[in-house]
Amino acid sequence: MISQLSKATARQLMAADGWTDLGCPAEAHAELEQIAAEEKVHPFVLESYWRVYAAWGKWQRAFEVAESLVERQPGLAAGWLHRAYAARRMPGGTVQVAFDLLQPAAGKFLKEPIIPYNLACYCAQLGQLSDARSWLEQAFQHGDRKVLHRMALEDPDLEPLKAVGYLK
Repeated sequence: MISQLSKATARQLMAADGWTDLGCPAEAHAELEQIAAEEKVHPFVLESYWRVYAAWGKWQRAFEVAESLVERQPGLAAGWLHRAYAARRMPGGTVQVAFDLLQPAAGKFLKEPIIPYNLACYCAQLGQLSDARSWLEQAFQHGDRKVLHRMALEDPDLEPLKAVGYLK
């Protein structure tokens, strides 16, 4: 899909992602701003913008970019995940809003383990531990159980499951 971008945009996108990885969102944003307007709606560019706004903690803006990504590319799981993640953190956002936005994606991306994993996190934070366990088991079924289990043990969102002895 990156081959659909001009060479200049592909270079700017790689530079922006590099700056973001280095913890320099202002420099990353400056790279993205140089991209031609017609290419700024490309999923890779939108995802890079999302990473920049997330790194800056500009969750409302990150949500708006993710919303655009979901609208333009509803078959791309990353947009759904990013939108829910930002919705939880933006002003006025809540865990319930994040859950409500991500839950429909569970039926669209049956093999994507991070969607049920994040739904498990949201349910655990909402005190819905039975649902959290069910979502986490679904994530384990579709992903690398060992990797996801290690991740879950370190995830503060899943502390309620650890507290009742579900995660050991």
